Amino acid sequence: MTTTLRAALSAVLLAGFYVVALAIIVGMGALSWWAFQSDAEAAAAKLGFFTAAIAVGVVVALWKVARARPEPDAGPTLTPADAPALWETVRELAAEAGTRAPDDIRLLPDVNAAVSEDTRLLGLVGGTRHLYLGVPLLQTLDVGQLRSVLAHELGHYSHSHTRLGPLTYRGGQAIVATLEQLSGNVVGWFLRLYARLFFVVSAAVNRRQELEADELSVRIAGRATAQSALRELPVADAAWSFYLHNYLDDAWESGYAPTAHGFFGGFGQLVTARTAELAEMRDDAPPAEQSRWDSHPSIAVRVAAMDRMPDVAVGRDSRPAWALIPGFERHATELAARVVNVEGRTQLDWEELTATSLVLSRQRTADIVYRAAARVAGQQRANLGTVLDVVAGGRRAELEKDLGTEGDQLADLVELLVSQAAVQAGVARWQHSWSGPAQLVDRDGQVLDLAPVARAALQPETADAARARLAEIGVDVTSTGQVADSATAHGGEVLGGLASVKVDGAKHDVIVLDIGIILVPTPKKDEYGKARMISLLQSGSVVQLASYHRFLAYEQIATARIVKRTPLQAELTLHDGRTVSLKETWTGETLDKESSLRLLERLLAYEPEGAQP
Repeated sequence: MTTTLRAALSAVLLAGFYVVALAIIVGMGALSWWAFQSDAEAAAAKLGFFTAAIAVGVVVALWKVARARPEPDAGPTLTPADAPALWETVRELAAEAGTRAPDDIRLLPDVNAAVSEDTRLLGLVGGTRHLYLGVPLLQTLDVGQLRSVLAHELGHYSHSHTRLGPLTYRGGQAIVATLEQLSGNVVGWFLRLYARLFFVVSAAVNRRQELEADELSVRIAGRATAQSALRELPVADAAWSFYLHNYLDDAWESGYAPTAHGFFGGFGQLVTARTAELAEMRDDAPPAEQSRWDSHPSIAVRVAAMDRMPDVAVGRDSRPAWALIPGFERHATELAARVVNVEGRTQLDWEELTATSLVLSRQRTADIVYRAAARVAGQQRANLGTVLDVVAGGRRAELEKDLGTEGDQLADLVELLVSQAAVQAGVARWQHSWSGPAQLVDRDGQVLDLAPVARAALQPETADAARARLAEIGVDVTSTGQVADSATAHGGEVLGGLASVKVDGAKHDVIVLDIGIILVPTPKKDEYGKARMISLLQSGSVVQLASYHRFLAYEQIATARIVKRTPLQAELTLHDGRTVSLKETWTGETLDKESSLRLLERLLAYEPEGAQP
C-alpha cells in the first residue's frame, strides 16, 4: 500500500470515527423512541437522557477543537537578509527535491527540525510553508549533517506529506477530546477501540513517510553523512537533557536562571567542552526501541534502511551548522528572551549562577544531616561541631539510622558538610566548569580537596587533627552549620502517586517523591484519580506543589508501622510526636502499578526493629 493510500485510509478512518459515533447516537435515539412507543416510558426516558448526554459530549468535544487555535510561533523568523547562506542552501535543496521552498524559517528551542504547511480544502490545496530549526540542533550538527536534515524535511513537501498532516493532527485532537467527554460509559469504551485503530494506522503512515523523506537525504547528502546526521540526533538529545538537568534544574528550583544570552550560549560551550564524551556516545549503537504507536521508525531502522538506498559521492562540509546564520548568538538570545519564561527568577551569568545554586542546593542537603544530628544530640539546632561531636561520642550508628545511610554514605555527607562550611566561612567558593563538575577552590583559585579532612573526622584517632585542619583553613565548626529548620521538596523526584488515599480519615491524592510525600485534598469520588494526579503534576513543579499543599518529608518520620501491605495501610509517628495514618483504598487509582510498592519501600525503612512483616 502506498503512503498516499495509507494517508487516505487514515483520513477515512478519521471520518469513520464520527460516522460510527453518529450511528450509535441515531441508533440509541431510535431505540428510545421505540421504547416510548411501546409504553416503556421509564426506560425510554433513561435511554433518551443517555443518548442526549452522548450527543452533547460529541458536540462539546468538536466545539472545543474547532475553537482551539494553535499558539503563534514564538521563535524569531530568519529572513533571507538575516541568513542568506541558509536560505540559499534551503532553496538549492528544494530545487533538487523538485518542490517549492518554505516561505519562512523560524528558530525553535528544541533539538528538532520540522516543516508544516497551511493547507486548504482538506489538504487538496497547498498554502504557506514553514520550516522550523531548533537552536540546540544547530549547535550540535555540522553543515553537511544540516543539509541532510533539511533534505529530509523538504522531502516531506516533495511527497506531499504535509497536505493531510494538519487534518489528521486536528482529527486526532478531536478524537481524544471526544473520548475524554465520553469517559466512563460503554459508548466511550467502544469508540476507544476504534480510536486505537486510527492511531495505529496514522503512526504507520508517519513511519513510512519518514523513510520516504530519508531517501532524499541520502540522494542529496550521501549515505554516510545522512546516517551520521541520524546518529547525531540521540547524542544531541542526550547532551541537551544533560545540560538542562545538571546545569539548570537546581538553579531553576532555587529561583535563579541564566541570562537570555547564556541560556543557549551555555549549551554551545558545553558541546565544545565535552567533545570527547560526545564522541564516545556516537560510537554506541543507534537506539532500536520502537512501538506501533511511534510516529518515527527507530534510528536503527532508519540507518539500516539507508544501507539499502543508492549512494552518491558528496563532500561533507564540516563547519558548524550555525555558521550559515550570521549573528547566530544574537538570534539565539532573542529566541531565549521570547520563549523562556523565567517567571521572576533572578538571572545571573553562569559563573555566579553555578556558585549560587550549588550553595543553596548543598545547604538543603546539609540541613538534613544537621537536623538529624540535632535530634540525636537532643538539641534544637546543630552546627558542624555538633555532627563531629555526635560521631566522636560514639553515636555514629544513631546518626546513620536517623539518616537511613550505610557504608560510605555518611562519609560523603560529612564531606559535603565540610565543603559547605568552608563556603559559609568565606574561605572557599564553587568554580563553574563546562568540561566537568564545578570545583571547590580557595581564595587564590586553587582546588580545595576536603575529602581527606572529612574521612579523618570520622575516625577517633584522627578526629582532632581534622578539626585542627579546619581551623587552619579558617572554618569555625561552631559557627557554620544549619540554616533551615524544616525540609522542602527542592530536588525531589516523583516516584509515583496514589489517588484517594485516606490520610487521617480524609481522602487525599498522595504524590510520592524520593524525599517525602505531598498530600493533596481530593473530592470524595474516586473517579479519574490518575488523570487528576497527572494534571496536578503538570500544573507546577514539586516545589510549588509542596508549598501549596502539605509536604511530609521522610526525615520527619520517627517510626512507621505497616498495618497492611495491600492495599497499603500505615501508621506514622513523627519526631514531634504527631501521628499520621495512611490507608490506600481498593478503588483508588495510581500513577503506575509500582506506586504503592515504592511508597511501601520508603516506609519500611522506618519500621521499628523486630516489627512483624
